[in-house]
Amino acid sequence: MSTASSLNDFLRSRRARLRPQDVSLPEYGGTRRVAGLRREELAQLAGVSVDYYTRMEQGRVANPSEAVLDSLARALRLTEDETRHLHQLARPRRTARSARPQPPRPQKVRPMLQRLLDELHDVPAFVMGRRMDVLAWNAAACALLGDYSLLDPAERNVARITFLDPAARTLYADWTSCARENVAYLHLQAGQRPDDPLLASLIGELSVKSQDFRRWWAEHPVQDKTSGTKRFHHPLVGDLELAYETLRTADDPDQALVTYAADPGTPSHDALHMLLAWSAPAEQATP
Repeated sequence: MSTASSLNDFLRSRRARLRPQDVSLPEYGGTRRVAGLRREELAQLAGVSVDYYTRMEQGRVANPSEAVLDSLARALRLTEDETRHLHQLARPRRTARSARPQPPRPQKVRPMLQRLLDELHDVPAFVMGRRMDVLAWNAAACALLGDYSLLDPAERNVARITFLDPAARTLYADWTSCARENVAYLHLQAGQRPDDPLLASLIGELSVKSQDFRRWWAEHPVQDKTSGTKRFHHPLVGDLELAYETLRTADDPDQALVTYAADPGTPSHDALHMLLAWSAPAEQATP
């Protein structure tokens, strides 16, 4: 993954989604040759020269200041996640590298997160690591999302399952929304880890095997996975609407505990407990 090309794609995609009237610039008559803002218009809004912005968009500015990046973020009306992504792409962390970089070490679930999973009998939960890999899970997660123990470890990945497992398109009632969120999160990961060969391999595989992934990846969405609501159409209990939370520890943000729960007294709450009761005799899942 080239940081320079990612920065170019990101800035161009964000220019393209804004029109002059969106940022209080006059729009003159005639056909515009580019979608969205021109480089000179964005440079004017951000208070930088056109030459400087052009070189930045092309990845030819080695160390732009945080003030310039923040000014560009305001001009482009970026979200907080997008602003952090812009800083990561424009000012990538420099790390000492050997002549032949070694692949990242496999992650192991933190013992405390495993203990929490073991205690969450009535709450579907799993631990997500780098690249959206599923590191550990509880029996309730298997009942809701599928049995991860039946998958090869290399296939235990949220994005891979979402795009390549046909059952996911039925399980997630808002499959398109869920899938696009995964693309946005992987873009965020790519900005943080431009030299991760396993992440590059995953993105390449999904781009080859999924036309949807390939199309949405080109839009360069960026969004962290935090909290929200997901709707499911489960083959055993039908429709459920569950709130999810993504909890990270301060000293190891590369591992997140993802939990699902239903509001008490709702049909989704009853359906979830019915599902867990039916699945209770199943063998406890272990990574």
